[in-house]
Amino acid sequence: MPASSRILGTGRGVPPRVMTNHDLSRLVDTSDEWIVERTGIRERHILDPALAASDLATQAGLQACARAGVAPSAVDCIIVGTVTGDCPFPSTAVYVQKKMGALAGGCAFDLSAACAGFIYGLALGDNFVRRGQFRRVLIIGVEVLSRIVDWQDRSTCVLFGDGAGAVLLGPEDDPRRGVLSTHLFADGSYSEILHQPAGGSREPISPEGIAAKRHLVKMNGREVYKHAVRNMAQASKLALEANGVDPAEVAWVLAHQANLRILEGVAERVGIPLTRFYLNVDRYGNTSSASVPTVLDEALELGKIKPGDLLLMTALGGGLAWASALVRW
Repeated sequence: MPASSRILGTGRGVPPRVMTNHDLSRLVDTSDEWIVERTGIRERHILDPALAASDLATQAGLQACARAGVAPSAVDCIIVGTVTGDCPFPSTAVYVQKKMGALAGGCAFDLSAACAGFIYGLALGDNFVRRGQFRRVLIIGVEVLSRIVDWQDRSTCVLFGDGAGAVLLGPEDDPRRGVLSTHLFADGSYSEILHQPAGGSREPISPEGIAAKRHLVKMNGREVYKHAVRNMAQASKLALEANGVDPAEVAWVLAHQANLRILEGVAERVGIPLTRFYLNVDRYGNTSSASVPTVLDEALELGKIKPGDLLLMTALGGGLAWASALVRW
């Protein structure tokens, strides 16, 4: 069995339509200055109504395969982290499998860990590869949050955007390279500070629920901020300690792009300057599970990441679910 898994290729799917803060100010009582000061976000991407999460995920997945030099038909496992899949069932992953032309009869499933979904998927994929169960595991984080946002609630609609990011994992014989460790956490005690109340078996969609906007995102921003800073920082420190790594050795932090203030708080607590956090929150907003793989793909595309670099990943989302990972490029 391989000593570890490593990322063979990355990709992203980004809708061409851009919604700026000025555009938002025509829909809700807000302004570019108000949004930037509180979040660091200037614009976000919005998916065409004719398309779905699987379309963005397929775009990201195909790009990851192309960059890895691996045919889609060789992908024997697809893991999609999302809370805005194409439909309640089947999984978005099976649609991606079909659209990509991935191995028929291979494994394909979704997981729900909100903004931590990609790192949760990375942990599963890493273990699949290490055990020799699958050789080519595609992990995709994809969200179409524009479909579940209340566009009259300025406390939430200014934050979210649509997008997808993907990585293709394969076996690695050098234990010093690849995915070094992953760390996953959850605490259901805080499930209602960030959630979508209606749409499941507990509260099915109804005319009354729609009128009350129960099918849209509800968030207690102050509480989310507090837990995000504390838990992402703690998970990051744990990843470093587990591998005997000093914060000064980390080349880049690829953190969930929820809010610039959150990232500033994490940087201060972990002891890694914000200049070593790759940021795209200003151009993408919060894309939930797509956030971490998107910053990874952009940083690679721009030549920021070099062979041997240590990459620290961390995220927190509804659940509450949070996670971290350390990767040697």
